Amino acid sequence: MLVEVCANSLESARNAENAGADRIELCSELAVGGITPSYGLMKAVSEKISIPVRVLIRPRSGDFTYSDDEFEIMKSDIKICSEMGFEGIVVGMLHANFVFDENRFWELGEMNHGLKTTFHRAFDWVPDPFWGLEWIESMGVDTLLTSGHQKTAIEGIELLSNLQERATATTIMPGSGINASNAQRFKEKGFQALHLSGVKMHQKLYENPNISMNSTHMLSDDSIPISNFENIQEVIRSVK
Repeated sequence: MLVEVCANSLESARNAENAGADRIELCSELAVGGITPSYGLMKAVSEKISIPVRVLIRPRSGDFTYSDDEFEIMKSDIKICSEMGFEGIVVGMLHANFVFDENRFWELGEMNHGLKTTFHRAFDWVPDPFWGLEWIESMGVDTLLTSGHQKTAIEGIELLSNLQERATATTIMPGSGINASNAQRFKEKGFQALHLSGVKMHQKLYENPNISMNSTHMLSDDSIPISNFENIQEVIRSVK
């Protein structure tokens, strides 16, 4: 069984490789489901990690419906992945009604320079998972990362099993909440791949800071924070 580890740093990637992982999904910011890692992190991993690596192509947190500018950024990141010699990319794009963004996916496929492709958990927002699987297979995607339309893969194991039975060309890779206590269940069900982060929080400060730098009100699935023209203009007018 292939074991893929979602690594958010060079240290995480090294730990995954040394522990025997078969592949890495490289990203940043696990707390928001992952975003594209920095150029510096990609470069370090490409030079120091020997197992296959797929890079998450997601320019921001929130939904999976991207503007034209964001799509251009994604294409640039894919070009970098190709130039650095990574095995593949992890990507997913939807319209606001949760239907696949087919035209853009085709465009990425035409310029991905032979990179292998994982379609990520944006799939878990698609209304009809079986139709979704047919579409993904028709697009030549070799791996589908999904929790079976549930918060965790163990909760979605029945749908995951049904998807696996129907899949003919795409590997169904359960992910979300995979750990040592439940991984064997997926092996018994005949899955060929598993995805996990395997993280353990590592305390770096010896006492809590006086102020938190986290802004939980900016975490949302259906909206994203964008600098507002009027808000900025009002401040500038007040001080200039």
